[in-house]
Amino acid sequence: MNLAIAHTDPAALIARCETTGVRIAGSEPEYEPGAVLPAGPWQPLTADLAARLMPSAQTADDTLVELVKLPDGPVPASLAALADPLGDPDAVHLGQAASPAKALTTTPNYQDGRRIGLHVDNWDRLDYESKHTGRRRLCFNLGPGTRYLLLADLDIRTICRTLYADPASRYPHTDDLRAYVTGRQPLRVFRIRLAPGEGYIAPTELLPHDGSTEDQPEPSTAVFWLGHWPRGILPAVV
Repeated sequence: MNLAIAHTDPAALIARCETTGVRIAGSEPEYEPGAVLPAGPWQPLTADLAARLMPSAQTADDTLVELVKLPDGPVPASLAALADPLGDPDAVHLGQAASPAKALTTTPNYQDGRRIGLHVDNWDRLDYESKHTGRRRLCFNLGPGTRYLLLADLDIRTICRTLYADPASRYPHTDDLRAYVTGRQPLRVFRIRLAPGEGYIAPTELLPHDGSTEDQPEPSTAVFWLGHWPRGILPAVV
């Protein structure tokens, strides 16, 4: 397992996290052909899995997932400025995205509106050798509803090593994830509940991921930034 989630309270992580396998989208018109989706049903996170998600001494900040909440104090007048004091003067505000209620995954292909399922980002245009050094994404749930973060247990570099004899010259892509799952290779996905005001810092260039509002009766809006942030820069929720 490559996925590492910072936490000091395993019970708190278990209380907000579930897991299942994955599947390829069938004849579902709202999804792209080949999209990778949670298979369901969701199962509780076990104490053993929670322990395996604990970062090791070798886990680099750039590859770590942190579950965070908005800092105490006044919210900046401009939402874009919220990340300014977090330690990366070059951080970029990506904007925000509204998600409907009860959506298994939330990210659309903006060309045709179909959802893309679990995917890896490519803002930094990194090749296989440097994919793990990309900027992490900071996200906060602005509500009004609860939403989920979906994360695969294997990163895209591991997936490429399984697929290709010589992955070094490749630029890892969501298509590689789809080929891996189509080939019936093992993959687990976790969903982590995020209430309004909660969020994450995660290596979305490296880890297959998406948002979700499955089973949630209200829509929610997420706001995003990209940057190189040291661990522990925001208050943790687990």
